Amino acid sequence: MVLSKHNPMTTFHIISLFPESFDSYLNVSIVKRALEKGLIDIKYYNPRDFTVPSRKGQPLTYADRRVDSRPYGGGPGMVIEALPIIKAIEKAVGRKLKAQSSKLKTLIAFFSPAGKQFSNEMAESFKKYSDIVLVCGRYEGIDARIKKVFPMVDISVGPYVLTGGELPAMIVIDSITRRIPGAIGDNLSIEEERIASSDVYTRPEAITYRKKTYKVPKILLTGHHAKIDEWKNKKKSLRNIK
Repeated sequence: MVLSKHNPMTTFHIISLFPESFDSYLNVSIVKRALEKGLIDIKYYNPRDFTVPSRKGQPLTYADRRVDSRPYGGGPGMVIEALPIIKAIEKAVGRKLKAQSSKLKTLIAFFSPAGKQFSNEMAESFKKYSDIVLVCGRYEGIDARIKKVFPMVDISVGPYVLTGGELPAMIVIDSITRRIPGAIGDNLSIEEERIASSDVYTRPEAITYRKKTYKVPKILLTGHHAKIDEWKNKKKSLRNIK
């Protein structure tokens, strides 16, 4: 992974059993450039690294690094134990949470289908934090006692269930990063409420596919900005009605 060598504006602390799953997405485009500029930093904490070895002084086995167990009360699947997650969070931001000034700049997010729907407004409010911990669950979830130890915000990225929290974490990192000044070239690109249509066009003015021609709407070729804005607003209104 690319890590910044400067003092980042925001540090994302990712707690995940599969940190390698982030490589392909976070190592390209806007997020990569933000890392290289030192606008953000990304750190990883694998809960398996915070298990207690059963035999001191000897190499850890798979059993030693196991972090899941059967749920109390029965039910299918396995649940991630609380202590490895708690220790990972402690490693990430424990000192910051003890300092009142840093505590107010630290956010811990837990991904859950029952959480609050993540939105542009939420992303905008999150960018003020200097440290954001993203707890990525797996299997049937994580022992709920982690929320007794650390205050967390439950977040859902959509009305569906995913295999783990890694994809939601990438969504949150991307959405917040693009709002940090300097992360993208044109600040207008982060104004989701600006006059914009869901349909966009570029050159050439006409394209032909299977003997049929498709053209750019004439209004966009006029150069009349007031009328173009009116057209975009109309398209936006129709989209919202749907």
